[in-house]
Amino acid sequence: MIGTCRPDRCSIPETAFIGARTMLTRSFHQSLMRLLSGFGALMLAITSLVYAAPAVAEPTFEPAQPIPLYSYFATGDVNAPVTAPSSLPTPSFVLMGGGPDVDPAFRWLIQRAGIKPGTGGRFVVIRATGTEAYNPYIFYSDDKLSTSTTIAELWVGGASLGLTSVETLVIPSVRAANSAAVNAILAKANVVFIAGGDQSHYIRFWKGTALEQTLKTLMAKNVPVGGTSAGLAVLGQFDYSALYKSATSEESMLNPYYKDITFDPDPLSLQGGFIAPPALASLIFDSHFDSRDRMGRFITFISRIVAPSRTASGSAGCVGGVLPASSSGNMTARGIGISVETALLVQGNGDARPVTAKRVTNPSTTTESAVYFVRPSVPPSVCRPKFPLTVSTVEVRKLADSNTVFNLSDWTGVALYKHLDITSGTLFPADWY
Repeated sequence: MIGTCRPDRCSIPETAFIGARTMLTRSFHQSLMRLLSGFGALMLAITSLVYAAPAVAEPTFEPAQPIPLYSYFATGDVNAPVTAPSSLPTPSFVLMGGGPDVDPAFRWLIQRAGIKPGTGGRFVVIRATGTEAYNPYIFYSDDKLSTSTTIAELWVGGASLGLTSVETLVIPSVRAANSAAVNAILAKANVVFIAGGDQSHYIRFWKGTALEQTLKTLMAKNVPVGGTSAGLAVLGQFDYSALYKSATSEESMLNPYYKDITFDPDPLSLQGGFIAPPALASLIFDSHFDSRDRMGRFITFISRIVAPSRTASGSAGCVGGVLPASSSGNMTARGIGISVETALLVQGNGDARPVTAKRVTNPSTTTESAVYFVRPSVPPSVCRPKFPLTVSTVEVRKLADSNTVFNLSDWTGVALYKHLDITSGTLFPADWY
C-alpha cells in the first residue's frame, strides 16, 4: 500500500514523491502531478455529493435474547398433593419401538406407578430437543381436552387414571443436565419417559451428569421408566450411541467396526454404561426394526458384544467384546428389536422370580407390531475391522401377540422363530421378517 484514502482526501506519503523525483523527467513529473490534482478534484466532487445526500437514520437493533438453559412445560396442577407411592417393590419398563405411540403402554406405566384416582401423580417426559407435545396426549382423554373416564383412541387419559400433572423437560446440554432446577423437577416424578430424537444427544449431554444420578436414584426406587426410539436405545446395559450417522445393515455386516457403529460404554465394558438398569442387564435394543430392515445391523451390534475366545478351529468372537455367546444362561450377548407402534412391557416380579415381558400395540395398528428376541448361540467366526462379518446359528424369537409372556431372565416363553446366519457380510435368509 502506497497511500491512505479517506472520504475527504487521498494523500500519498512524502517518501514516495522523493523517490519519484530521482526517477522521472520533469515533464512526466508535471503530468503526474496534474493527474493527481485531477484525481483529487474528482474525489472532492464525490465527497461533496456524499455529504449532500439526505441523512439516513442509523439502524436500531434489539438486544439478543439469552438462550434458555432448559425448557419446562406443565399440564395439570404441579402443586397438587400426591399420595401415590414414591418407591415400589419391583421395576417396570416400557420399551417402545418408535413411530405411533402405544396408548395402552402409557396407561400401564401409570398403573404400575401405583397411581389411582385420588392419589395424584406426576408424569415427567425428558428429551434433548422437541416440544411439549406429549403433555396433552398423556393428560387428556380426547381432542376436547376433557378428563373423562371414557378415553378416545390416540389419547392416554392420564388425568382420569389419577395423574395430576404431565411435565416435559427439554434438556439440551451438559449444563442443563446439571441444573439444580431440572433435577428437582425430575426427582419428584412418579413416572419417567424418555422421548425419541437422537440418542447421541442423551449420551453427550446427560451421561456423567446430575441428571444421570437422578435417573439412577429413581430407578433404585423402582419408579417406572419408559422410552421410545432414541429413548429406547439408551435403556440397555449396552447402547448403540449413534454418535455419527445411523448405521445401515449393509455397511454393518460388511465391516462390523466401521465408524458409524458406536457404543456406550466406549470401549465396551460390563460397567459404566449410561443409566444401565439392572433389570435389563446384558441387553442392547434397536427400534423401527422391520420397517427399516435392521436385522443385519442388529446382529452385528450383538456380535460386537461377544468376547474373543478360542475354538477347535481357531479364534472366534469379536475384539473388544465382553460377554459370551450361548444358547443358554442369562449373562450372554443378546438383544431385543422392536417394531414401530409396538411396546414391550417389562416387569420385575419379586426376589428370585424372573423378569417378564408382554407385547402391546394400538387396536387400530396396521402393522404386525412384532418384537424380536435375538441371541447368537455361537461366537462369530470372523469379526474384525475391515472384514465382512461371519456368524452362524443366530437364534431369533418373534412375539407378535399380546397374550404370551416372555421370560427375559432365562429367554423362554416364545418358540424359536428362525436361525439366521451372516456369511461374508450377507444375511441368510434375507426375508427374515
